[in-house]
Amino acid sequence: MLNSDQWVITKSGYLKVKGSTTVNTFTCVIPNYARPDTINIYRTKSVVKLSGEIALNINAFDCHNVMMTAQLRKTLKAAQYPHIKIRFISLNKLPILTSKKEQVKGWVEIVLANVTKRYEIDYQLYKDAQNTIHLTGVQDVNFSDFKLIPPSKLGGMIKTNDQLGIEFQLQFKEI
Repeated sequence: MLNSDQWVITKSGYLKVKGSTTVNTFTCVIPNYARPDTINIYRTKSVVKLSGEIALNINAFDCHNVMMTAQLRKTLKAAQYPHIKIRFISLNKLPILTSKKEQVKGWVEIVLANVTKRYEIDYQLYKDAQNTIHLTGVQDVNFSDFKLIPPSKLGGMIKTNDQLGIEFQLQFKEI
């Protein structure tokens, strides 16, 4: 027996990346993601499959430092590939969706600079009093996963570490 649901993005979400260099740390964010994308949920007795994706504009990144923002956009090849895409694949279980935050694991594909990588994501999900579903996902990735070279400055004296922490938060309504 196959059951299905749809969740549509309703309010501002964000994508945040955290990284470090040999001298400091940085956080860059794409704020206010609110395109009306839809995630389809198909569930059987043992499987929860998802379909749908979000496409985030790399040029919307803000690192709170003009030079760092420009360098990140250049490193991510925003001119040739202007979007980071997150495709939703599956969940390890169907969340109960109460006001209590629930931990769920799921698979996604991240497409960056025309390279696709699959990751298992740790999610937190809950539903608030207005029946809005809040989904937060976190995952570490490497620039090298996407065949990108971390930026460096001053002839290589300041180097960005390969690893980036990615966090995204979306809000949905069931339709």
